[in-house]
Amino acid sequence: MQFRQKALSKLQSPEELDVPVRFARPQGRLVLAVTVVVIALAGYWALTGTVESKLSAPGVLTHAEGSYLLQSPVAGQVTEVLVEEGRAVPSGTPVLTVRTDKGDRPVRAVAGGRVTTLFARTGAVVTTGADVATVERVTDPKAPLVAMLYLPADSASAIQVGARVDLGVPSAPRDRFGVLRGRVEAVSRTPQTRERIGAFLGDSGLADRFAGQGNPVAVLVRLDRSPGTASGYAWSSADGPPHPLDSGTPVTGAVHLAAQRPVDWLLP
Repeated sequence: MQFRQKALSKLQSPEELDVPVRFARPQGRLVLAVTVVVIALAGYWALTGTVESKLSAPGVLTHAEGSYLLQSPVAGQVTEVLVEEGRAVPSGTPVLTVRTDKGDRPVRAVAGGRVTTLFARTGAVVTTGADVATVERVTDPKAPLVAMLYLPADSASAIQVGARVDLGVPSAPRDRFGVLRGRVEAVSRTPQTRERIGAFLGDSGLADRFAGQGNPVAVLVRLDRSPGTASGYAWSSADGPPHPLDSGTPVTGAVHLAAQRPVDWLLP
């Protein structure tokens, strides 16, 4: 009964009515102000800022016409190899001679180019259709190199013609010479099969590597030229490596995609 009487008297005469209510401490107001500023800046950046991304892919330096595998049309023993690796040969040039039951038969280049690899040696026995050489389809030794990159097929729509490409070259360490510069020249419309890649590059091993995760799209990269470098091409460093670049050199390309606003990622 005594407790109830005290409670009723407390309600009838509440204390500290003249004391102002403190809604937040000064430190809390500072935190709130900083939070509002950060949110405002983030919103402004999301609307006006841009973010650039890249797609990485393996590739190889080659010439735009590619290469082909020269195959023996007959079975027999190789009696003579008539050309050396690196030699330019016109179409129809005998590359080697094969002795058959009906006499010696020449194996001729089916198209002009440069012999890059000889698989058959004197004394070797070859079967009909055996690979005997790789011939690069280039007749002008000064023809510029290109880079052929192979990317997953689902990324083709994100790549634009003219996009910048940075190419890492194993024989030119990035920390010393930087990257090779280029731009996308063309993107294949259909995925490339292992057989098609091998036919273009003249190398079934590279075809297995590039098509190992499914049929990729081929991206042709035109290299930026620079007469002031030993290679004849532009690098992110001033001079690039002190040696020329060879066809068949493996590269790793980073294709610059179109810049996007962060807010675009949130919109359907």
